[in-house]
Amino acid sequence: MRSFLAAAAFIAFASSPGFVLAAESDFLKTLAGNWSGKGTVLTRIGATPINVTCSFTSTAGATTLSMQGTCRGLLVIRRSISADLQASDRGYSGTYLGPSGQPSMLSGNRRGNAINLGVRWARVINGDRVANMTIEKIGNDRLRLQTVDKDLSSGKSVVTSRIDLSR
Repeated sequence: MRSFLAAAAFIAFASSPGFVLAAESDFLKTLAGNWSGKGTVLTRIGATPINVTCSFTSTAGATTLSMQGTCRGLLVIRRSISADLQASDRGYSGTYLGPSGQPSMLSGNRRGNAINLGVRWARVINGDRVANMTIEKIGNDRLRLQTVDKDLSSGKSVVTSRIDLSR
């Protein structure tokens, strides 16, 4: 009986907002630093992928993550990109500022080493205003940023950007 009560007390403590945010704080701190790498970006579904080289600076607080960076492609195209996230006991929310320069809304949750976010674009992209974005930590020194959108004509999911970074 005593072990049951101890287990119940731990579960209640572990699911409390303070414990959840402490776990998020530990995770977010591992994302801080300077990141650089390569990947591909689709300007629209069906277009030829553009190879990009990117660099990001990421800062993390107890409940915040801010990523500021630039990506270059086709030798002459340079775009600033940023994301600002806030963790709470309900998950993550924030904004993404992509190549269009218009802020898009982010919301989602972390599962393991990946923050899975729904994106609500500021304007119609690929026929609608929704997509999914993942910020995934791979090992100690690698990070993958990926956006997946739906091809409305086929109904299939399409990776529209995938950038692999390391520090």
